[in-house]
Amino acid sequence: MTEAEQAPVAPTAPESTTASEPAVADEPSDPVGIGDESAAAPAPAAPEPDAPGEDDRVSASHEGQALVVRGLVKRFGDTVAVGGIDLTAPAGSFYGIVGPNGAGKTTTLSIIAGLLRPDAGTVLISGIDQRTDSAAAKKALGVLPDRLRTFDRLTGRQLLHYYGLLRGLAADVVEKRVADLARAFDLTGALSRVVSDYSAGMTKKIMLAGAMIHSPRVLVLDEPFESVDPVSSGVILDILRAYVAHGGTVILSSHGMDLIEQVCERIAIIVGGEVLAEGTVDEVRAGQTLEQRFVELSGSAGEVEGLEWLHTFSA
Repeated sequence: MTEAEQAPVAPTAPESTTASEPAVADEPSDPVGIGDESAAAPAPAAPEPDAPGEDDRVSASHEGQALVVRGLVKRFGDTVAVGGIDLTAPAGSFYGIVGPNGAGKTTTLSIIAGLLRPDAGTVLISGIDQRTDSAAAKKALGVLPDRLRTFDRLTGRQLLHYYGLLRGLAADVVEKRVADLARAFDLTGALSRVVSDYSAGMTKKIMLAGAMIHSPRVLVLDEPFESVDPVSSGVILDILRAYVAHGGTVILSSHGMDLIEQVCERIAIIVGGEVLAEGTVDEVRAGQTLEQRFVELSGSAGEVEGLEWLHTFSA
């Protein structure tokens, strides 16, 4: 369901991408250089290239970055869920986001995925500004949300076919990719069954396959290994490692510190809607294990005083 919420923009994405992506890069020269505006009125035209040139310099400063988040703020009433977050994820890498429950991780990922609109801040997806070209930014993304909601009365094959068509792929391309993804995720035998009959782990895999069907540049995965058995986790990791090795980027949220430590090049620890530590794994660990550093920053060591009655037993 969450895929579908963002997916309706996808059919227009092929047109808007080819039109708007070059526009971001070429605006200083294209509108002014084509025709005789630049020759006929050089002075009045000068201020207009200056402003896009400013944007181009900003984009150039983030070259090679798959995700750039600056000053992200999101409030729900009086509650500040995200309070001025900055993140930078290099292209072709795993980037981990960790934090305690309620820290603002899912809200941050939902904004990055285009499912929520921030109150302030900017999000660049592979250099595409989410505010000015939402369709192209969403086309560059594949999203696996934490709370899985989907059209579970469809079969696995129908669901993946639906995702592919929503993303603007031709039917024959969709069929081939469905078969490829089903083999990769060991779902071939389950494609004819309705998704409501899937286990939690199988549902996670079919949703991840749907997020990847259009070959996005960036994957945003919120707890992708939750409820997934170790064998399937290994299969998913192998697929994601191959994806990253070929230039894809994975933004990964997980409570599994060992996993984050094992696969991610850079990580951010978010607590109370703020980034308390960000950098390479070694920089964030600061000589401790990642779990120790996480507990230290989040202040989440459990208090067990006052539970003496629990040890008396009632029978």
